Amino acid sequence: MESKRIILAVSGASGSLYAASLIKGLLDRDDVDLHVIISDAAKKVLALETDLAPEDLTRGATVHADDDIAAPPASGSWKHDGMIICPCSMATLSAVATGFGHTLIHRAADVTLKERGKLILVPRETPLSAIHLHNMLTATQAGAVILPACPGFYHRPATIADLTDQVAGKVLDQLDIPHSLFRRWGE
Repeated sequence: MESKRIILAVSGASGSLYAASLIKGLLDRDDVDLHVIISDAAKKVLALETDLAPEDLTRGATVHADDDIAAPPASGSWKHDGMIICPCSMATLSAVATGFGHTLIHRAADVTLKERGKLILVPRETPLSAIHLHNMLTATQAGAVILPACPGFYHRPATIADLTDQVAGKVLDQLDIPHSLFRRWGE
């Protein structure tokens, strides 16, 4: 089976546990070549929200520094099968919506859209302002998928991991990556 090359970018929004669930789901597979970019703000949020260090999230993945705008994901000639920004801060959403390529995360997202690749944004903010909604609409019109970190409850979650795994599973569904992170409706 041919491996899928996936980029996971972690920005500075609250919700680093969603990224941890995604990384777990992606690294559990032998057919995923995972490339991770963690912003400086995300590293700070990770330390505030969890006992995890960035290295705990990235074991087994190729890591790119967010300030390395010459890294492979910055180029449209570097082929991949999809990019996820999870969690996606409103600042990162704004950069994606406007094509502002200041960091590797922003540039890789811009390149993904221009190459008509799959870009999944997982915003974790509430309430949303008109500016946030406008940026989500703009990103959607450019080809991104907006997948808010809004877990369902039909699978009867008992732990926080059950909630974060359900959102991570919905993201993996968008990339056609099989998983067993949550029980599907009717199963």
